[in-house]
Amino acid sequence: MSAGPHYKLQHTVVLVGMMGSGKTAIGRALAARLDVRFVDSDAAIEEAAAASIAEIFERDGEAFFRDREAEVIKRLLSDPPGIVSTGGGAFLAEANRDVIAKMGIAVWLDANLDTLWDRVSHKDTRPLLRTADPKATLARIFAERTPIYAQAGLRIPVCPNASIDQTTQTVIDTLLTRPDILES
Repeated sequence: MSAGPHYKLQHTVVLVGMMGSGKTAIGRALAARLDVRFVDSDAAIEEAAAASIAEIFERDGEAFFRDREAEVIKRLLSDPPGIVSTGGGAFLAEANRDVIAKMGIAVWLDANLDTLWDRVSHKDTRPLLRTADPKATLARIFAERTPIYAQAGLRIPVCPNASIDQTTQTVIDTLLTRPDILES
């Protein structure tokens, strides 16, 4: 197998967007293609707390979780450049948006509501969707968060039928338009 292009990541890329937009899957693939570390901020929080996100929400509340999330994101941005995927709510906090803008770049994986519902409706691991009408809840969250995600430094439209590799290539192509972030 021949080696592909060599890339140099200048700043940490923080993937933001709705639950189900592909932040973890794209993050892993992107890190592999760029030969940098990948960290899922939710997994880092779970590891530090020795509890699942759902358990933390249940036991300590959302405010406690959001404080831990902000600490983890800031710590990850202080490490050498890599790829970080965040929970869907991470980018909502102005302090997180500010630290990401100062120390890295936010890349919004922008998936439409139908795609998101197709991806999350089969799972019970989403604490915010444990409601009487999860689809309506998802639609409400989507409407509330979209204007905030739009503040990300870069936006990647997520095509419903695109593979992980195709979406990852779209992210790389977009990052290459910013040599301050990614050089080939």
